[in-house]
Amino acid sequence: MRHRKWTAVAVAAVLALGVSHARADDTLKIAVGQLTTWENQVTLLGQDAGIFKKHGLVLENFGTNGAGETLQAVISGSADIGIGMGTAGAMRAFVRGAPVRVLAPAFTGTGDLYWYVKADSPIKSLQDTTPNNTIAYSTNGSSTNSLVIGFGKELGMKAKPTATGGPPATLTAVMSGQIDIGWASPPFGLKEIAAGKIRVLARGSDVPSTRNQTVRVQIVNAIALKTKKDAIERFMKGYREAVNWMYTDPKALQMYAAKMKIPEDLIAKALPQSHPRSSMQMEKLSDIDGIMRDAIANKFIDKPLTHQQLAEFFPYPNLGK
Repeated sequence: MRHRKWTAVAVAAVLALGVSHARADDTLKIAVGQLTTWENQVTLLGQDAGIFKKHGLVLENFGTNGAGETLQAVISGSADIGIGMGTAGAMRAFVRGAPVRVLAPAFTGTGDLYWYVKADSPIKSLQDTTPNNTIAYSTNGSSTNSLVIGFGKELGMKAKPTATGGPPATLTAVMSGQIDIGWASPPFGLKEIAAGKIRVLARGSDVPSTRNQTVRVQIVNAIALKTKKDAIERFMKGYREAVNWMYTDPKALQMYAAKMKIPEDLIAKALPQSHPRSSMQMEKLSDIDGIMRDAIANKFIDKPLTHQQLAEFFPYPNLGK
């Protein structure tokens, strides 16, 4: 009888452990700027592939129209992590005392972003623009915001910068004549380019100063980083694994093409130029001095961050390795 009693206790303990394990998944809320872009699909495709589940996580992904909305979601705590935040915009929020920290680099370089006009537009280059023309960027503090400022300062563009939100809304504004020059990132617009409806006018990489910069970062709510550090570290392990999977398993591209409803061959052709694997490095904030120089020039910050501030701004560069 005693043996049976202890056996029952042991079985109950094992079952309890099983229940405990089943309930061990932590939930993180992720604000994703521009859900359609390849780089910002890491948390969505990775979750669909079961990668984050392996790390005991359930991600509540929700989209935003760009860095401004992403930043507000993280500051308010309605998101633990924000994906696709312009680095200069994150710096501006940090130096103003917002509870925002960099979790990891998200994108280095600017070859993924392009600006376009309707195929019949008389504008042939950025230098053709006048103050009467308008050029789109997503939201204040975004990398598109910084690049449009760079077009003016480094390339002589004279068009008026105008916030238009995401690529779909921007395309509508361009095709209806409300905006002269729109912005997008592949795969958005690939079908329109192939059909001859729009014409690429410039790329982010045309701005020399930004070609090797980490222009976008993952941001994290500073309080969440303290209270949920274990879950966030597992998130970074999953994120790194998901990025590697996206560049090594053809199934990732198939899933992405199906989700975007764009022919796989169009995306496969664009990715080597717009999103090379090196652009998704998570090891360092590349060209940090250049980032701060441009952030000052574009009036995002007043002066360079000190070494102490940089260490606080990006506190765990090796998290999840």
